[in-house]
Amino acid sequence: MAIDPVTLAILKGRLEQIADEMDATLFRSAFNPIIAEAHDASHGIYDAVTGETLVQGKSGLPIFVGVMAFAVKAVIDKAAAQGGVHEGDVWIFNDPYAGGTHLSDFRLVKPVFRGGKVFCYLASVGHWHDVGGNVPGNYNPAATECFQEGMLIPPVKLYDRGAFRQDVVDILSANSRLPLSLYGDLNGQINALDLGERRMAALLDEYGDATLAECLSELRSRAAQMMRAQIASLPSGTVSAEDFLDNDGNSDEPLKIALDLTIDGDRMVMDFSRSSPACMGPVNISRATTIAACYVALKHIFGDVPANAGVLEPVAFRIDEGSLLSVKAPKPVGGYTETIMRLIDVVFQAIAQIAPEEAMACAYGTINALSLAGHRANGQRWVMFSFFGGGHGAHGAGDGLNHGNAPISTATIPPLEILEAAYPVRFTQWALRPDSGGPGAFRGGLGAVYEIELLEQNADVFLFGERGKFAPAGVVGGRPAARNVFRYEQADGEHEPPMVSKIVGVKIARGQKLRLETPGGGGYGDPFARDPDRVAQDVRLGFVSRHSAERDYGVVLDADGKVDTRATTGLRRKEAAE
Repeated sequence: MAIDPVTLAILKGRLEQIADEMDATLFRSAFNPIIAEAHDASHGIYDAVTGETLVQGKSGLPIFVGVMAFAVKAVIDKAAAQGGVHEGDVWIFNDPYAGGTHLSDFRLVKPVFRGGKVFCYLASVGHWHDVGGNVPGNYNPAATECFQEGMLIPPVKLYDRGAFRQDVVDILSANSRLPLSLYGDLNGQINALDLGERRMAALLDEYGDATLAECLSELRSRAAQMMRAQIASLPSGTVSAEDFLDNDGNSDEPLKIALDLTIDGDRMVMDFSRSSPACMGPVNISRATTIAACYVALKHIFGDVPANAGVLEPVAFRIDEGSLLSVKAPKPVGGYTETIMRLIDVVFQAIAQIAPEEAMACAYGTINALSLAGHRANGQRWVMFSFFGGGHGAHGAGDGLNHGNAPISTATIPPLEILEAAYPVRFTQWALRPDSGGPGAFRGGLGAVYEIELLEQNADVFLFGERGKFAPAGVVGGRPAARNVFRYEQADGEHEPPMVSKIVGVKIARGQKLRLETPGGGGYGDPFARDPDRVAQDVRLGFVSRHSAERDYGVVLDADGKVDTRATTGLRRKEAAE
């Protein structure tokens, strides 16, 4: 049957609304601030046979939606091996090698039945506060195997034909430092899936199974057609880009992420064969996570293409099995966020060589996963885990976003008021970081400065960050942004991590502070082509210093902060001649 455009548009909106409602349900009911405030979770609708993405919510993390297709397929395969899926089944797991990301991200998968057959799957994923392991909050930069990162749960039934399995929840709770938070997040995810099932049933009753199935098929087909057209508009050939991770947390050696991107008519090949081999530390990722990160990068570049599995239909991947981009258990993967951001960076840098008008400079490139943990005076355990923002890359239409969240997600940075209310800390600084955005005709967005004072007697501190050695790159002549900086106070003064961006088990006492200075985004275009008046405005706003205005942009300001046109022209001519 053919579906008319109006009905297709209506059903697309209704399906997206279902995913959005599931997102909202979890965000409003989760106990954990990382989900409730930062929205580190996602929901989607998936194919009954292949597990491929059909519809994703607009509020959750795109990286989760992309990788969940592999998670749903893992459930389909395991159910088939155990006699099939039944009405009322719900599966739960966090296995990062079977459609997961890292152990903190727990997935629930639920089939929607119609007439005794699975019509589609609904899936929910959320970042739980603590799932055991050596480090509270689970970002263990010194891990050498996944067992040091937390409990690993393969796909198991949380509900078996509608019967709730309390024994599974008991096992999960016994392996968390914060079982109450786990309980609240789990129930939020269950309720989100229940709501999604009711909404899907109502939509199917209203329009019929055949119409909705045709809609989903057509949406995928159109996404594939649009993606092929976008690829075909690019010049054929091969371009290469590479970037580096600071280290793996164990050995202080850089790790290369390399991409050879080939355009061949309406097909794209993404070849990561030149990337570093699997490493000892936790910046490895699974093949599923690599592909999902590329999905997110391509959606940034080709924003008009519908978000479903059709995006990847004309894209082929070459990823060596021995690579850090395709590991299997028990290789540690806890810091997957840092690696997928570098993947997105190399995609941006490659695209900039063939379609500069579509390109974006690199964003700040690290979530700076920071964990503080200790005991209150009454003996109660507390664990503060949070991530922090930075600058986004500039692009051909404007400056990068100041102090945004990572481009792997639509999550938000947890508000300081929430963190101060929940944990014994005080933020003594939360500000934009001057001169951190990469210079360019369009300036990179600014990073931030966070300074945190401990109010409790003592605490252990863990940081899993990146971009301490390799700055976020600019594109099309734009310059790199500032690098990441972390400092902490102890009785003998101020210190920095020996491995720059990663450290385990630092002990601090009441009144001592931590300080994060996060990277900005890379610049776009020649900085000396930037409008001098815009540079002067940046100086007035405190985004750029006078020194940077002259050194990086060739703009001289008078005592009143106005552009000295004659001096600026002379300086820019002198620099151009050299």
